[in-house]
Amino acid sequence: MNYETLYRQSIEQPEAFWAEQARAIDWHKPFDRVLEYDQPPFRRWFAGGETNLCFNAVDRHLAERGEQLALAAISTETGERKHYTYRELHREVNAFAAVLVELGVGRGDRVVIYMPNMAEAVFAVLACARIGAIHSVVFGGFAAHNLALRIDDARAKLVICADAGMRAGKVIRYKPLLDAAIEQAQFPPEHVLVVSRGLDPELTLVEGRDLDYATLKARHLDAQVPVAWLESNEPSYLLYTSGTTGKPKGVQRDVGGHAVALALSMRTVFDVGPGQVMFSTSDVGWAVGHSYNIYGPLLVGATSLLYEGTPLNPDPGIWWQLCAEYGVRTMFSSPTAIRVLKKQDPAWLRKHALPDFRWLFLAGEPLDEPTARWISEGLGKPVIDNYWQTETGWPVLCLHPGLGLKPVKFGSPGLPNFGYKLRVINEVTGQDAAANEKGVLVAQPPLPPGCLTTVWNDDERFLRSYFGHFNELLYSSLDWAIRDDDGYTFILGRTDDVINVAGHRLGTREIEEAVATHSSVAEAAVIGVQDEVKGQVPVVFATLKSPLSEKSARHAAALALQQRVVDQLGAVARPARVYLVGALPKTRSGKLLRRSIQALAETRDAGDLSTLDDPNALEDIRTSLARGADAGS
Repeated sequence: MNYETLYRQSIEQPEAFWAEQARAIDWHKPFDRVLEYDQPPFRRWFAGGETNLCFNAVDRHLAERGEQLALAAISTETGERKHYTYRELHREVNAFAAVLVELGVGRGDRVVIYMPNMAEAVFAVLACARIGAIHSVVFGGFAAHNLALRIDDARAKLVICADAGMRAGKVIRYKPLLDAAIEQAQFPPEHVLVVSRGLDPELTLVEGRDLDYATLKARHLDAQVPVAWLESNEPSYLLYTSGTTGKPKGVQRDVGGHAVALALSMRTVFDVGPGQVMFSTSDVGWAVGHSYNIYGPLLVGATSLLYEGTPLNPDPGIWWQLCAEYGVRTMFSSPTAIRVLKKQDPAWLRKHALPDFRWLFLAGEPLDEPTARWISEGLGKPVIDNYWQTETGWPVLCLHPGLGLKPVKFGSPGLPNFGYKLRVINEVTGQDAAANEKGVLVAQPPLPPGCLTTVWNDDERFLRSYFGHFNELLYSSLDWAIRDDDGYTFILGRTDDVINVAGHRLGTREIEEAVATHSSVAEAAVIGVQDEVKGQVPVVFATLKSPLSEKSARHAAALALQQRVVDQLGAVARPARVYLVGALPKTRSGKLLRRSIQALAETRDAGDLSTLDDPNALEDIRTSLARGADAGS
């Protein structure tokens, strides 16, 4: 069946469509209703049905493909490669689940996982799913403050932590960061489970709280932990994402709808099936890592490559070497990663024969045409953009090579995915924008399976953040878009104060709050500016309580502000540049004119300044930009 027929059915006959797609997973108890939609925009998919993500990802494959490779965990940082068949994965997950049960973790308990791309991170996720615990993976680069916020919001019963990660040969000690986070937390966990790879010789365990995973695992090597059968709409995991306020939002995902959506996308979007190999370069702490490093490939009986390392170590051909060695069919990465490779000799792209390689998918940020053409021509393979969000959990806009690849339009992620009833509307009138006219990308509810069900413990924030922007009940992507005459959508960037740094969403408000915690700062504004490698980078404009005139003193103060952001939010949020200014431009009502600052930083017209309270403030920004950053370049 072709895309047009299936998409039309998913919109016009959603219950029949999704009932058919639900046959792709195993149900312990059949669902009573495909869709309950009594309290819009809240919806319940496959209501009454009982299933389990771990069972669908592991147990049900044992009979037919128990000896097939399920997971290859490869680290060019540690030099280790670990391979697990489905049977071996089943054994590891059961052992991990038994340890969790020993520690009193059960159905509905929250478990924070603070680990890099290592095999035990996958075991931990699947073990939580097995026993009905709710996992919340936190990206290993996040600092103590950010980690503490997530521990508190989730009220985590347990934190699972690696001793350390590695990046470009540098050891990043996780445990001291976690210890600092627990000191800050209002609701510290009962226990910390430490998975050590021997990377931190100074590793210390807090008596009575911290436990060594290897020691506990030794008691459960042959454990058989029963599967907890969950109602389709029970929470499977929380994944925190930045918003326009300082407090991160806990995106809550369900069980049954998530499984059905991922299984469908593996077949139709990513064109991967049983026995085939998928390589996603994402970190397990991001939405792509959840959906396409762990759950997606395993749900369909495929092999997942999990990679710890950079695309340049030991050489710029390492990714393609792995694709050749393991027979990768589909690879999923980000435009930022490709822009990093673009600085290398293109001969690396052709060094390894890739007879099994079919598709390279890129997502996480807008894909520029020069980068897309460079990698497509260099590999001699199709490069397919796709667009989605942490909130959706799977692609919103994409092409469907599993059904026959439609023409690729560089700069566009493609057409609406199944179940997404998308519109591009005028932000003021709420009316549909004409073809090739800029508007806001929105979706008419009910959202399809796989999307967030709410914000953890905050239904009001769910409504306000996603459905409170227009008079009509619509899910706002908060992204500008244009739809062309052929129905292809082009994403133009954010409408709010969230920036996209190498595929990582960062709230400018979060960075501003981090800067403002420094005792020398009077006020700060943070913007995102275009960057040829990362897409966007954060730039800080700050006023000091006691202005400094000497260049060396200004430089030292600006460096301190950069470091404060790293200490509070992690290296991923490090400002690219810091400008110390005399004043920040505001409206007469006191609102910061961030968009005007951004326009000046990108040498664009600052726009309508009729509401500007102090014209000298904007001139001060211009002068600072001309003079150069006080820190950064």
